[in-house]
Amino acid sequence: MASLGDGYTSSDSSDGAFSARERARGFLRLTRPGNAVAAAAFTAIGAFVGGGLLSGPLAASGAALATALSVGAGNAINDYFDREIDRINAPDRPIPSGLVAPREALVFSGCLFCGAIVAALFLPLLAIVIALFNLLALVAYTELFKGLLGVGNALVAYLGGSTFLFGGAAVGDLGVAVITLFSFAALATFARELVKDVEDVAGDREKGLRTLPIVVGERPSLTLAAGVLAVSVLASPLPYLLGVFGPAYFLLLVPADALLLYGAREGFADPSAGQARIKTGMFLAAGAFVLGRSALLASSFP
Repeated sequence: MASLGDGYTSSDSSDGAFSARERARGFLRLTRPGNAVAAAAFTAIGAFVGGGLLSGPLAASGAALATALSVGAGNAINDYFDREIDRINAPDRPIPSGLVAPREALVFSGCLFCGAIVAALFLPLLAIVIALFNLLALVAYTELFKGLLGVGNALVAYLGGSTFLFGGAAVGDLGVAVITLFSFAALATFARELVKDVEDVAGDREKGLRTLPIVVGERPSLTLAAGVLAVSVLASPLPYLLGVFGPAYFLLLVPADALLLYGAREGFADPSAGQARIKTGMFLAAGAFVLGRSALLASSFP
């Protein structure tokens, strides 16, 4: 049995050194449950912002479940393809640490993908099209697009924003608010990915990836991230300017925009802290859209 080094071997199954509970936790960690739950919540927010969470709760729930399963599957297959680079960047991940064998991670990912497809089949046609495209993109990302200059960042940005788009499509409403939320999230995610690439330069260079920080330099990449975030901030008042949301929308939007810009600035000194600030700002911005829709609903009651 040939060793692959640092915590895992080329065998198709675990060597039994871990308890059943530890192994179960390893499979759960593959999905990055926090990210999967957050993505499902974003899908539900997309449905709510689109005005259909109350009128179409079953569709919204099915879309949220499909999102959680597909994100978990995508994270698992990403760990499968990234198992060598994770030996450098994240040696405590389930595969390089030996908790989960590579073949097991691949099968587990396939099962989650199948569950996501079943959950999405009961949604409107547009939502099914978005779901299928996203599933293919998740599978292809690490192996085909991650190392392409800027392409992987753009794909992850689309996938991040598409959770809101998917939620709106699931309830049959892709209005101004949903499109703006999708665009805002995609731009912010693109910027965060650039900052994260700066954080991961050592491992990415070891694997031979051609990320933007490696090819054009860390500072130009961080400058581009700051510019993209500035565009997202400038576009964020659009639902208010078009009369979709009222002033309540700004209660969370202003601090969210401020945190995004602060994260961009902080990224020059500390990429890890900067991308964390950007992520928090994205959550706040999503809350602003929820608050805007909630205020609109409240005003419709006599």
